[in-house]
This record gives sequence, C-alpha cells and structure tokens, in this order.
Amino acid sequence: MIKVVKKIPELKEIIKEWKKEGYSIGLVPTMGYLHEGHKSLIDKAVSENDKVIVSDFVNPIQFGPTEDLATYPRDLEKDSILCENAGADIIFNPEPEEMYNDNFSSFVDMNTLTKGLCGKTRPTHFRGVCTVLAKLFNITSPDKAYFGQKDAQQLAVVTHMVEDLNFNLEIVGCPIIREEDGLAKSSRNTYLSDEERKAALILSKSLKEGKALIENGEKDAKKVIDLIKSLINTEPLAKIDYIEIVSWPTLEPIETIDQKILCAMAVYIGKTRLIDNVIL
Repeated sequence: MIKVVKKIPELKEIIKEWKKEGYSIGLVPTMGYLHEGHKSLIDKAVSENDKVIVSDFVNPIQFGPTEDLATYPRDLEKDSILCENAGADIIFNPEPEEMYNDNFSSFVDMNTLTKGLCGKTRPTHFRGVCTVLAKLFNITSPDKAYFGQKDAQQLAVVTHMVEDLNFNLEIVGCPIIREEDGLAKSSRNTYLSDEERKAALILSKSLKEGKALIENGEKDAKKVIDLIKSLINTEPLAKIDYIEIVSWPTLEPIETIDQKILCAMAVYIGKTRLIDNVIL
C-alpha cells in the first residue's frame, strides 16, 4: 500500500534522504477525491521524476464562508489506490491544524491575475490557493509541480507566483481530461443529479461553438461571448456566474481576438458551480 504521511517533519525527513540520493521530485497538489484528470497529472509526474508526492488536502482557507468546505467529497482510501496504481510514492494528507497552527497569520496574495474570472466572485479564494501552494512547495522542495488546465486561472496564478517569488521549480500545465460526452472531469461532478449531469453538458457544447466561431475568423470577443451566453441560456438548470475572454497567460480583458486567449466560464448547474475553458 502507498505510504500516507500526515506530519510535515516526517515528510521533510524522507525528502532530505531522497535529495541525498540525487532523486528528482514531482509534486501533484490536489484536494483529493481523485479522478482521471488527477491521474493524468500523476502519470505525467511519474514519467518525468524519480519520486512523486501527491498532496491530498482540502484546503480550508481557499473556501469562502458560504462555500462547500464541509461537504467537499473526501475518500482517502480510493485516492490511495489511484495514486498507487499510477506509481506515486507518497500521499501527503495533513490535518488542517498541521498546515495552519493557532497563530498562523502569514498569507501569499496577488493583486493582478486574481482580480477577474473566479477571483471576482470568490475574492479570498486565490489568497488561500497561493498560501497553501507556497507552503507545499517549501515543505516538499519539488523540481516540478503539475496542474490541470481545467483550473486555468489557477495555472496562470501559480506560474506567476513561482516567477515573482523565485521558487526553484518548474510549473507544468496539463490538458483538461473530459468524460466521453465532453464534461470536464471534476470532483464536484458528484454533486450533480442525473438531470443536472445532462444539463452540465451545455458548458462544453457552448465552448465548442465559441471555439468554432473564433477558428472561422471571428475577432470580436463580445460576439463570441454573446453566442456562448445564448447557448447556455437555453438550459433551464444553468445560471451563469461569468463568461470571459482574456489574454493568456496574463488574463487581461480584451475586445479583439488577435493573440493567445483563454475563453473561460463558471456556471451554476442547480447549486453546483462548474468551470470550463479553452485556450486558443
């Protein structure tokens, strides 16, 4: 069975031995309840490093007061099997008090890339994300860390943070993994009823149409957004949080599509907030 480490000093000791042996280390930071999307990150990490750590930690400081921290799905046993089968070496599964002691008061913040998209409706989210990742990078000293493009804003933010703060590691972005019918794989998909699960397909369908419009030469970002909105609004269970087209990876608002762009959305299907995107 794969080794599960709960304590920071124990993990640091193991890593110290690995470094002595000259092993390269890959880190896959997750909030657990792992699926094929996470497995694709672990597979990539295993193929590029001697040792791989998967952090499995539902980070309390990236959830807002009304968000789903208490109900966020957890299944360490299932996660352990997936990690072992994928060839990871260690799962780091600390308790919140191991990561944040009673006197904890230092945070990593960013005031550019976190303003729009998910940062607009989740104002404290990325402060929590940057802080936990900075801690994980310091604890595990990885050579590379792996992130999925499904959380594209997170990928841009962490890449920028690593550059700004001179972390000695490489951030590796990996493609979105989808269900056969196009739905982006997400731990939150488990919240969806059968009817909502069908309704959720409107995200990938509308993105596909938007992508086709751009590939056929449309340069007006507003026209593309309007098309995607109109398609999503045909689904009665869907409520749009945002649909935006921004520059990639700087996440600046744009009017004319004349550079690499991220077309991103967050949509509520019933009570479940789902995200999806395409980079073009």
